[in-house]
Amino acid sequence: MRNESETFVSINPGRDVQRVGTAAFLGEDVGKIHDPVWAVIGNLGDSQCYLGVPQKVQAVQAALSRRIAEDDLAVRLIPPAFTLGVSDGQLNGTPQMRFSLVGRELVHDVADVHLAANSVAGLVAVVACDKPPVGTVAAVLENNTPAVILSDGPIRPGIDPETGAPIDIISAFQVADQDAEVRVRYALHACPGQGSCGGMFTYNTMQTFIAVLGLEPLHMVSPPSDDPRRLTEFPDQTVDCLLAMTKEGIRPRDIVTPASLRNALTVTIAMGGSTNVLLHSVEIARAAGLDLWGDVLSQDDFNGLARRLPVLVNMRPFGDYSMVDVDAKGGLQVIANELLEAGFLDGDAVTCTGETLAQQLRRLDPPPPDREVIFPVEKPFKDTGGLRLLRGNLAPEGGAILKVAGVEGGVKDGVFTGRARVFNSERSLIEALDRHPDSFMDNDMVVIRYEGPRGAPGMPELLDPTSRITALCRQRHITIALMTDARFSGGSVGLVIGHVAPEAFLGGPIALVQDGDTVVVDLTADRLDCVQLDDADVLERRAATWQAAAGGNGGVHPDVTPVTDRVLARMRATALPALLGGGMATPSSTGSAPA
Repeated sequence: MRNESETFVSINPGRDVQRVGTAAFLGEDVGKIHDPVWAVIGNLGDSQCYLGVPQKVQAVQAALSRRIAEDDLAVRLIPPAFTLGVSDGQLNGTPQMRFSLVGRELVHDVADVHLAANSVAGLVAVVACDKPPVGTVAAVLENNTPAVILSDGPIRPGIDPETGAPIDIISAFQVADQDAEVRVRYALHACPGQGSCGGMFTYNTMQTFIAVLGLEPLHMVSPPSDDPRRLTEFPDQTVDCLLAMTKEGIRPRDIVTPASLRNALTVTIAMGGSTNVLLHSVEIARAAGLDLWGDVLSQDDFNGLARRLPVLVNMRPFGDYSMVDVDAKGGLQVIANELLEAGFLDGDAVTCTGETLAQQLRRLDPPPPDREVIFPVEKPFKDTGGLRLLRGNLAPEGGAILKVAGVEGGVKDGVFTGRARVFNSERSLIEALDRHPDSFMDNDMVVIRYEGPRGAPGMPELLDPTSRITALCRQRHITIALMTDARFSGGSVGLVIGHVAPEAFLGGPIALVQDGDTVVVDLTADRLDCVQLDDADVLERRAATWQAAAGGNGGVHPDVTPVTDRVLARMRATALPALLGGGMATPSSTGSAPA
């Protein structure tokens, strides 16, 4: 076998051409110049969430190169490409957090350019954090390029050296109000090593979703980022999947169907997943040519499913364990198998392995639930929970989202009634929590507005203030609820409601709420209402006042933060509502940019 130091000596028209060193690494010879292109893409970013990606990209590239050469495949391998992501953990609570969801859109752009410009016919994508995988998958679906996703993997929990207790990034945010020694200790020990967030936060929610959807083998989700299998076994297995898809003529849009989307949402709800899935699933469905709320399920269907589904995992942020603990007890495939056997999943859905979901699970042969980390359907961790969509006079089209599994108190007979305390930005709330924490009272309903897709712009997640409020509630044994037109981290807990729309930037009802108003959250009827806005005269008067203020400020309400950054300005001009995914509009997604 020739080694990679060989030099090129001749050019012949056939496939018996010797290769230069670089071409050997890429699995190419001159005779393959017009063959179909295979490629690897990786998500890179500015934190340890992405540290493991380059090594895995290199391992996948080597596996592809080796198989192309050994099997003499009529394929040309091109050099890897990389996209850019940001770290939510570093940016939460800062103005830069507005770039997080925007990053999903920019990863989509970069991946689309790579796939389309190079006519890529087969792809393995190594993904990390939570927005870059969604942008990558959206580009794959729009191009309908045979592709396999390989998650970089979750981070292992840290250990508090003082107590020996496991801690993570959410633990670090929840000690923000404690003394400097505690904050430093958690900051130094909460996130050891490499990998994306380890609990059932948004990263693991979306990797679960993508795998159950069929675009990633189920057993590749739960192992930690530094697990040796991710370098020694999984790269070759992704090549097997790509070959199976090619041989069987399976394309991503054959995999992403209404049935597989329902499967993915079902497992996500049963694992108490992040509210962000209601942004990202809409975008993934759209990229596959589907309307999630029309072709897959309605909001009422979603809530009905959430009521029937138990929560099967004891995981952070509402439980005790992380995804690496799930892996130690058999992995994601244990949960999927439980739900399949209970009749919650469609086992005929096709996957990237070339098998149906049921066939893949039979081959993996997962163990039964251990009943400490993973629970059986007949005796679950929580009888009901997961996610719930709310509508009412504050959300007339629905779509306001609550993670029921994370609610820690304050609901009586399914209803919470609170007093509105209004903030026109996340920053103003953080300052109030810093300076006057005792001013927050039991049954307050904190309202954060002008932080939606167009208002912020970029719809930041509010992990910083929700963590501070959670710590305050636990210390004082009170309930402080929160609602916003922004979104939440998968690590947020409490009675927190996001994606309230129409957003305040557009003059939606949330813009008309005033301090002292009564806000009612009714989980028996899935409603979110402001009592004062039921009065037509009050509603008309407040709306007129808001319109006058906006009209006197060039059409933008004076409480809206101005933007000059090119990307943020683009987001403000084109962002879709949360119910449509919250991303940048394109002619293919809406027919035109929003007015």
